[in-house]
Amino acid sequence: MPAAPLTSYTKPLTPEQVTRLRALLTQQGWEFMAKPYCLYAAARGKVNVLVYEKGPKVVIQGKETEDFVKHVLEPQILGVAELGYEEVNQPEMFQPHLGVDESGKGDLFGPLVIAGVYVDRRAVLTLRELGAVDSKRISSDDKILRLASQIRSVPGLRFEVIQICPERYNELYAQFGNLNRLLAWGHAKVIELLLEKVPDCPRAISDQFANPAVLQRALQTRGRSIELVQRTKAESDPAVAAASILAREGFVRWLDQAAQTAGVPLPKGVSAAVKDSARRLIDKSGPEALHRYAKMHFKTAAEVLGIPPTSGGTGVD
Repeated sequence: MPAAPLTSYTKPLTPEQVTRLRALLTQQGWEFMAKPYCLYAAARGKVNVLVYEKGPKVVIQGKETEDFVKHVLEPQILGVAELGYEEVNQPEMFQPHLGVDESGKGDLFGPLVIAGVYVDRRAVLTLRELGAVDSKRISSDDKILRLASQIRSVPGLRFEVIQICPERYNELYAQFGNLNRLLAWGHAKVIELLLEKVPDCPRAISDQFANPAVLQRALQTRGRSIELVQRTKAESDPAVAAASILAREGFVRWLDQAAQTAGVPLPKGVSAAVKDSARRLIDKSGPEALHRYAKMHFKTAAEVLGIPPTSGGTGVD
């Protein structure tokens, strides 16, 4: 399978690199334009360069992304040669390990879905060819569903998915009293299930969503025998990225099917549209219906019910 062409690339920049890149683009005659949240943006040929205030970071987009990164950005601005040399620079990414991620924790409606994926070198190479990246970078549900199907067919890859539907989620949240402890329990459970399939797996990677000790304490017998790596932006790892896509697939499918049963739309997030749907659901089927479709510790749930929020409740966790 030929590698998918690189059409998007993101990299943090130092303030000095931001200045040097702008000077270089100006010197080369790039066309500058105003873009929201950008220090500057420029285009030429089949590539766009956007330098965002937050970070700061540069986002390269377009059919000529790879050429620009390899021949302009890396040698002239970054002073490194990374693209195409990942296996040399990050050998641990290609060694056998598993990754865990979740979807739905910040959405009023829908389940909390936690997925885990085990990969070896061959599986990592295939995932990179498929373009498996953090699901939060994929705005199309159709693309999530397509990638999830492809991920499950990758040779050598193993996966587990736990879907905690709202009614069960609300029970567990009441037991744990804290979202991070609930997340840790779910991540630990997925790790344990995967280690039943690949008991010789040496390492697991998870996004750091709390004090590392919270997940470490939640691990069970098998999980305590392997190296656990918790870090921010863990979705840059192929196994974690693939897990994020499988988790997102489960979340998206549940919302679609549940909306048909509920008889009202069940939007993602905690927006005004979400509040409107929650109120419509209550008007149609009564307040108790919200428990079947929503995470009740959210401030949004209390707001639409017209009651004081529970201690620790929040709009987005």
